[in-house]
This record gives sequence, C-alpha cells and structure tokens, in this order.
Amino acid sequence: MDPASLQILIYRLTGIADEMGAVLRRSASSPNIKERADCSAALFTADGELLVQAEHIPVHLGAMPASVRAAMDAFPPDQLGLGDQIVLNDPFAGGTHLNDLTLVAPCFAAGRLVGWAANRAHHADVGGMAPGSIPPEATVVYQEGLRIPPVRLGPEVAAMLRANSRTPKERDGDLDAQAGANVVGVERLAALAHEPLGEVVDYGERRMRAAIADVPDGRWEFEDVVDSCGPRPEQREAARIVLTLTVDGETATFDFTGTDRQRAGNVNAVEAVTVSAVAFALRSTTDPTIPANGGALRPVEVVAPLGTIVNALVPVAVGAGNVEVSQRLADVCLGALAHAVPERVGAAGQGTMNNLMIGGQTDGGQASGGRPWVYYETVAGGQGGRPPAPRSGTEPGRAGMSGVHTAMTNTRNTPIEALERAFPLRVLRYRLRRGSGGAGSAPGGEGIERDVQVLADATVSFITERRVSQPWGLAGGGPGAVGENWLLPGGDEGRAERLADKVTLELRAGDVVRILTPGGGGWGRPSS
Repeated sequence: MDPASLQILIYRLTGIADEMGAVLRRSASSPNIKERADCSAALFTADGELLVQAEHIPVHLGAMPASVRAAMDAFPPDQLGLGDQIVLNDPFAGGTHLNDLTLVAPCFAAGRLVGWAANRAHHADVGGMAPGSIPPEATVVYQEGLRIPPVRLGPEVAAMLRANSRTPKERDGDLDAQAGANVVGVERLAALAHEPLGEVVDYGERRMRAAIADVPDGRWEFEDVVDSCGPRPEQREAARIVLTLTVDGETATFDFTGTDRQRAGNVNAVEAVTVSAVAFALRSTTDPTIPANGGALRPVEVVAPLGTIVNALVPVAVGAGNVEVSQRLADVCLGALAHAVPERVGAAGQGTMNNLMIGGQTDGGQASGGRPWVYYETVAGGQGGRPPAPRSGTEPGRAGMSGVHTAMTNTRNTPIEALERAFPLRVLRYRLRRGSGGAGSAPGGEGIERDVQVLADATVSFITERRVSQPWGLAGGGPGAVGENWLLPGGDEGRAERLADKVTLELRAGDVVRILTPGGGGWGRPSS
C-alpha cells in the first residue's frame, strides 16, 4: 500500500477498537468498568497477531495476545462459527489475574477467517477469600476466585460465573457488555476483509526496527524491589527484579535472569504481564507513534526465567502480579532504558496501582433483604519529572503530572457522586498530597490523599506498593514520598493506626480508611 492508504487503514482499524471500548463502557453494569474504564479492546489477525488496539490499559493490551493464542489453541477455527465467543481468565493459559475476563470472537467473511476481536475487563469480584478477589493473604491461585480455561461462552458458563461471585447481577451485566463489544468489532472488521491487514503488522515491525537502531548498541543493567509479597511474616521480605538490556543493531533483548524466585504470596506475575511491561516501556521510550501491534515486538526478545516472580508457575497466587509487579517491571525497564537514552526517560512514577477493595452486605445481609456489594478502585499518584522536550532550548525539564495513573494502568477515577450512589460509602476527603513529589529542576508530581468511610460493616483489602522503597529520581532529582495506608476506627484521628502495604481487615460502620499515594521522583538537580 502507499503510505497514505496505509495510515488511513490503520486509523480505520483503530477506530473499530475505540468503538468496541465505547460500547463496553456504555453498556457495562459495574462502576469499575462504566466509570473507571477498567477495560481494553483490540483486533487481531487471522494468525492471532495483534493488529491494532485502542489507547486503553497497557497491562491488558500487552498481555491480550497470549489470551487470543490460548483461545485459538483450544478452539481451531473449523470448530467455531459466526457468533461464537470464547471466555477465559486463567493466568496460566493466556490470562493475567482472575479478575480480568477476556472474550475472544472469530471474524468470518464469506466463510473465511479474517481475524479476531477481543476485549478484556476487570470484574470487581469473581469469588475467592475476600471481596474483590485479590486477597493479599492468598498463597495459591485457587484462593483468589473462579479460574476459567478457554471455553465457549454460553448460559452455563455465565451461570457458573454468577454462582461464584458475590455480585452476580453485576457480573451478568459486565459479561453481556463484553459480548456486545465483540459483536461490534467482528461486524466492523468483516467489512475490511478485503484489505491487506498483514501490511499493518509489517509496518509496525519496520518502525520498531528503525527506532531500536536509533538507540546506541550496548548492555545496561537495572534492578528494583517489590516491597513485600504479602501480609504474613514469611511474605514480608522484599523481592528483587533484575534486568539486563542488550541493544544490538535493530534488536533488543530484555533479560530478567537473576530475578527472585516466585513467592508464597500473590505478588507473582505470569509471563504475559512481563511481556506487556516490556512493550509499554520500549514503545513509550522510542517513539509513541509506532503502531502498537504484534509486528512492533518481532525485533524484541524477552527472557523471563520460569518459576520467578516475572514468570510464575501454577499453582502460585498471581492476583497482585498484574497490578503491582507489572508496575515494578515498567520501572525496571525504564530504568535500564534511561542508561541507554537518558534524554528520553523520566524519573519513576508512583510505581503502584494502590488497590483498594471494600465489600459487604447492605441492610443486615441477604437474609434481611439486603444486597451484596463490592467496590474496587486503583488510586492515582504522582508522575515522575521528565527531561526537556526535544529541541526545547534551555528548558530545565517538565514537571511530573499530579494525581494521575502511570505506567501499566490507564484508568480514570470513580467520581464521588457515582461511588456514593452505588455503594454504602462516603468520601470525606479527596485532594492532592502536597509535598509528596520528589525535588528536582523538574519536580515529581504529587500523590493523592483520600479518606473513605464505610456506612455498613464491611471487609477491606489493600494491595499497595512503594510503602517502603521510594520512587527514584533521575539526573540528580530526589525520590518521591512513599505511600501510606491508615485505619481510623470510628473516624477518630486520635486512634489512627498505620497499616501494612498488603492487608485485609474487618470494618464496622463508621470506620474510615485513609490512603496517601506516593509522589513521583524528581528529574534534574534542584536549583537551590
């Protein structure tokens, strides 16, 4: 194709993925998907290679090709027909963690397989030991909720999901929204069946090879830590993530040899999560305009040793691997790239998703006519300070943004009005955490302070990071402030109790949980 026609095709395909995401959000039941946009959509070639994706959530999209491959392995195209959809969430068969349900639908045109439409959405509860299905105490995946291998979606599978969730009606609504999004994606993709889709992926490969060739050849190392692997005494030791980055001409190798072995906790990531972090860091550092497709990863090798916290083996728990280890993986990849191309990489962002899960029963429980509820949210923090923009002259750098999601997540916040309408919760305080960003000529962004009061007895779980280690600065900049988790029994400041980074507690009506999120690291030496 000529360059103009190729760009038009890419934008048409990307528009389909965007429309899928819009359909999913607008028709979803849970605030987590409808308001926070904790979902992603993409299209794939007939061979299962990523074709295009919408600008949704990096950790979803980078890992989704593994889900499509697992679906294809379980259901060859000759076993599928128009309207079929495959559902899975098994972390060890293409998934990430159990909350992320992926739906994969084949696209046929004139009896020929053209490609696949897929979307992933975080379901707020799929069973397990605690509301929210990411129990910090879990040591094996069976404690985290319902595990679904690739199966054909039908009434029986939906009934099984309902029966294993604390919020079955919400699960029905969200699953229907996902199916509807794929219906739209398949219909739109079929209309482009005559286009040379393979050229889109090949173009992504050419662009990435050119971008890597622009990085100096060399070998760089970087390492960072996950603060803890859970709340139990044997889980509180930090875990190291070690990376060696090698650039050789048009190829790059990200080698995580030396990373600690998987732990008896849920802070373990499957390989698909590690690949997604590499894809995010490399694309954002080289050239963000490179098409985000499978071709862009062809020149990249990822070495993730089996049995480590970056390539965990069944049956270890992995709930926090998707949300927390992914963030540290991004930090490590960006840290190594900062040695190779320092003018393109900013200081560390907050480095955590600050997962907060609260759930219970209203009005005395179901026996009294109450309803079950589960609230899930990741809370934003500070972005790292950044080097000057190219060709900016004497600019000292660009300050990090405050109160935003960084790196592997790209969700929004739940508006207070929507949160208080959907759950027996009240937000008492919500503001920027002044002074939490690292010092520098380009200071780090500020974190957030948030107080949430429960209006009914409930269970709360925190899954957070950067409560011990600080988001690092670059080029002489200072680190960002660590985050903090607090319990205020009855809302009493005088009885405030500082909590661990990963913990589950029983709350009584009137109790307040407070979360102070980390700031970003600073870039460049402060002027004074």
